[in-house]
Amino acid sequence: MPTEVSNSPEATASARARRVAVLLPLPLAGAYDYAVPAGLDVDDGDFVQVPLGSRDLVGVVWGPGDGDVAEAKLRPIAGKLDAVPLPEISRRFVDWVAAYTMAPRGAVLRMAISTSAIMERPRPAIVYCLPEDRADPPRLSAARRRVLAVLADGPSLPAPELAREAAVSPGVIRAMADAGQIRALALTSDPDWAQPDADHPGPALMPDQAAAAERLRDTVAEGRYAATLLDGVTGSGKTEVYFEALAAALARGQQVLVLLPEIALSAQWLDRFAARFGVRPAEWHSDLASGQRRRTWRAVASGHIQVVVGARSALFLPFPNLGLIIVDEEHEAAFKQEDGVLYHARDMAVARAHLGDIPIVLVSATPSLETVANADAGRYRRVGLPDRHGGAALPRIDAIDLTAHPPGRGQFLSPPLVAVVRQTLEAGEQAMLFLNRRGYAPLTLCRACGHRLGCPSCTAWLVEHRLTRRLLCHHCGYSAAAPTACPECGATESFVACGPGVERIAEEADRVFPGARWLVVTSDTLMGPKAAEALVQQVRSGEVDLLIGTQIIAKGHHFPMLTCVGVVDADLGLAGGDLRASERTYQVLHQVAGRAGRSERPGRALLQTYDPRSAVISALVAGDRDGFLAEEAAARRQRGLPPFGRLAAIIVSGRDAALVDRVAAALGRAAPRGDGIDVLGPAPAPLAVLRGRHRRRLLVKATRRLPIQAHIVHWLAQVAVPGTVRVTVDIDPYSFL
Repeated sequence: MPTEVSNSPEATASARARRVAVLLPLPLAGAYDYAVPAGLDVDDGDFVQVPLGSRDLVGVVWGPGDGDVAEAKLRPIAGKLDAVPLPEISRRFVDWVAAYTMAPRGAVLRMAISTSAIMERPRPAIVYCLPEDRADPPRLSAARRRVLAVLADGPSLPAPELAREAAVSPGVIRAMADAGQIRALALTSDPDWAQPDADHPGPALMPDQAAAAERLRDTVAEGRYAATLLDGVTGSGKTEVYFEALAAALARGQQVLVLLPEIALSAQWLDRFAARFGVRPAEWHSDLASGQRRRTWRAVASGHIQVVVGARSALFLPFPNLGLIIVDEEHEAAFKQEDGVLYHARDMAVARAHLGDIPIVLVSATPSLETVANADAGRYRRVGLPDRHGGAALPRIDAIDLTAHPPGRGQFLSPPLVAVVRQTLEAGEQAMLFLNRRGYAPLTLCRACGHRLGCPSCTAWLVEHRLTRRLLCHHCGYSAAAPTACPECGATESFVACGPGVERIAEEADRVFPGARWLVVTSDTLMGPKAAEALVQQVRSGEVDLLIGTQIIAKGHHFPMLTCVGVVDADLGLAGGDLRASERTYQVLHQVAGRAGRSERPGRALLQTYDPRSAVISALVAGDRDGFLAEEAAARRQRGLPPFGRLAAIIVSGRDAALVDRVAAALGRAAPRGDGIDVLGPAPAPLAVLRGRHRRRLLVKATRRLPIQAHIVHWLAQVAVPGTVRVTVDIDPYSFL
């Protein structure tokens, strides 16, 4: 609860002696001035309750007021909350991110405090125990005797857990408490957090791992900013190496943040952490319940949590003593936030480390070209792990030319791929079929008239999901049952699925590999860490012979019996005008191939392609990652594209297409030209309509040293934008849809 203050005229008059700026977690450009009432002591970073219009909101004291508002118009702070102040480094980070991304400071603050409820003290937890003057009453039911037996043999328990242990309903617990047969206790303190043990024995490291770990420990010991690329092939034991750096930071009494691109894939990572440090770390991701988020946020702010593993939003937690940041799979596009505040968590993590003067480790088997360029230029250190752990060999990668070995009519698996997968299954090993396309088919059309089923709110085709019997838009979430008749011509039973999704591959695999136990794994089926943990258990226990999935199974998993990977369409990611298409395709295919042969059994990956001589496929087959990156870098340098130039996207959107076109055209006429900057467009976005909003794009291309944000601010200020039109700026865009 906030500390209450008087809002009497006397208190308000006294407050005129001091004003402070309070930043609110709203999409506002700056802080608002408020008066500090007499008797209220507030400092920078304090959480306060302030009036805004007819509401009271929670904000953060950001510093002294600027004096633009007359004292007579200042409204007083309503109260101060009982919460650890937002650290100075967190406030500087909010300011930096807002300036870099051109997002409102209040919108960035919103990510740092998540919700005002996190400042509230947790509600008391109610647990049940035996009464002090316990005497078993006569004629107890069997259910009540089980409850007493559980409490007699163990600690106090909350009602749901006690009911589960005693195999009774929650009503039995309530009735026993009302009768005085058990006693309710309110626990008001924050939970104790088990602390990782930096000295807990870990696995023996191979010589190259030990050397890499020593270099990372030395970096932590320096206690200054340094960015290090931990560059190791798939299966080289990178995690165990950076755990040594993590242990070194813990030994110094510092907090550590580990960012993972897909927290749903963290089950095996969490098990490895617990094996190394004796306990699991705190987690931070969207699947946490609100109460858990509140407790975790407060414990991080108070320093009671030493290690957090989380998704990109964990970067904004209020660490008072952060000593090390680790970004695992730093190349992943999932680190880019594509709505709200548009930022790349890897890049912002480097900025956070620089602001805090602490080391950061970027980890990948296929590092991004941006990170490689920084390492080549000497801005980042580089630590390499060229060999797989334990003597395991890298998988053999072969291309299957689909022009020479086409699948049968209506099929998508070529004869060579079917033969190798069948041999793998017959040998008692596991296989994986990879296709980065969810659902059954990406397009459904009418054979009678050619009508394609599209989303009513987006310029996108509806994707058939046969397992759920629905048509889905993967951009806005629109869902509908498949129509029985064509809405264009009225023909019935005329719809046909075009192209494969993973569900269609599963249907084919069921025919081709009879008796094989297969499992479809996509973001639709693997929702959250618990689902990921269940998947790991199924595969490792031998309950699954064949995994069929999308990119979500290409990341981080270690399955010792998985020896064969088949990529159904290796050319899929190369379509479209994305400047990173080749790089991303190489990364995804390299990562998915790396799932094979991670133990003593040799692995093999087969890539179905119509162009086996393309730069991406040739480099994968030859194992020439560095050669591929060098060619990609040369092509981008010649064109002045990132990381050798700057890009920013300007997206104009609104419900009225004509109004959007007028605003986009006005921006195009006012665009800066020359002196190292050029503007392309406006043009309709590839997704010209998204969630009912018409979209036009302009692309800003600039030299590396140009202050692109300043130019964009000056440019946008010249054009009046109606309130019904939204102009969004995306610095360093990753998606060009």
